[in-house]
Amino acid sequence: MGTVRVLSTDTIKATKSSDQTIHLTPWDLRSLLIPTNKKGLFYHHPVVSNQIQRLRHSLSSTLAFFQPLAGRLKITEYQDKTVSCSVICNNAGVLFVHARSENTCVADILEPTYVPPIVDSFFALTDVRSYEGTSKPLLAVQVTELIDGIFIGCSFNHAVIDGKSVWHFINSWAEISRSCCHHQISKPPTLERWFPDGVQRPIRFPFTLEQQKNHSDGLSFLSLDDEKLCFSNRIFHFTKEKIVQLKLKINEEIGTIKISSLQAPLTHLWCCVMCSKKIDPQEEVVNRIVIGVGPRLVPPLPEYYFGNAVISCMVKMTAGELLKEGGLCKGACEMNKLIALHTDEKLKNHYESWLRNPSFSNMPKKNFIAISSSPWFDVYGNDFGWGKPVAGRGGYKANGLITVFAGIEEGSIDLQVCLPYEILEAMGNDPQFMDVASN
Repeated sequence: MGTVRVLSTDTIKATKSSDQTIHLTPWDLRSLLIPTNKKGLFYHHPVVSNQIQRLRHSLSSTLAFFQPLAGRLKITEYQDKTVSCSVICNNAGVLFVHARSENTCVADILEPTYVPPIVDSFFALTDVRSYEGTSKPLLAVQVTELIDGIFIGCSFNHAVIDGKSVWHFINSWAEISRSCCHHQISKPPTLERWFPDGVQRPIRFPFTLEQQKNHSDGLSFLSLDDEKLCFSNRIFHFTKEKIVQLKLKINEEIGTIKISSLQAPLTHLWCCVMCSKKIDPQEEVVNRIVIGVGPRLVPPLPEYYFGNAVISCMVKMTAGELLKEGGLCKGACEMNKLIALHTDEKLKNHYESWLRNPSFSNMPKKNFIAISSSPWFDVYGNDFGWGKPVAGRGGYKANGLITVFAGIEEGSIDLQVCLPYEILEAMGNDPQFMDVASN
């Protein structure tokens, strides 16, 4: 495979704009130190003559509905030493990069067991964290031409939107491009953020980002230094049939029907990771999961709420508890219980607790995995006018990060797993794990 050569860079602005200011919620603010959220799609078809220009034009039309992405962050420090952060919809624009990898085929990326390192070069805004959105774009798009296809890579500021909103935007962009830029979308976003009654806006927190950057070792799992080169990404595929069998097995052993089609394979993978690491049975292991808050609130958030509407929580137990007799029942039960606990009351208490004691996202320092994204997002419906994608990929290496994608076959799931190479090799050589998963 060759290198990636940038052909052009442009700033794409929305076809219409406003001077709206959008104040960020605790769900948004917790991500200020997080790197950009990178998601991309592979298409297996020849590049046509008007394709790049059509993508530019349709992106501009789509940004008219999603104006925060064309804006910038504004971080304000006050005399009382508090700080606030908002999005200014000033239409400063998004970065659009047109690139080419002349010696790379789609098969060169999708056929190997491990995700080739060149995929990292298919995304812009490398090594950028969300708080840098004061001067850097809140969205960067890179369209990379391959020998027999293209890759559309999107890098989103994580303090502005979550995974659901990421795919809502990509779905809408594909819809406009597919319809030859008719400037309409079927699912307009709700841009207004949710604040409980009486909450001061913008929210102020009693520390500077510089102070937090100097004490953010809890974010080491998202390190942007050279250590990331020690990790590899590997895709494990779970067919619908295998998921159903695994889910049925766990629920029968527990005597319930509560374990979901996502909880079952995630628990299976969690057990395999910790077993491959050969952790002492008395050591604590952690599974960080993300819970969508929108439908759990009373009343629920609008269906197409645009922003962050998730919180993270951690399933904790000892390695011995997790791996006892295969561990699937214990791990799945604890995950299910923790998710069920997040009622309207608990979520609102969590929100108010952050206001009293603000903090940024953090992680345990060892023996953990972190689940990102969801199989329910529409990945394979993103036809920009030249056919549907053949695969989706996440864009950065982060130790322990598990990125969830819908599989290309209905009901299947792909897990992009980032761990040290030797752990991924051990997982691939585990017959119990690979009886359910495949490459």
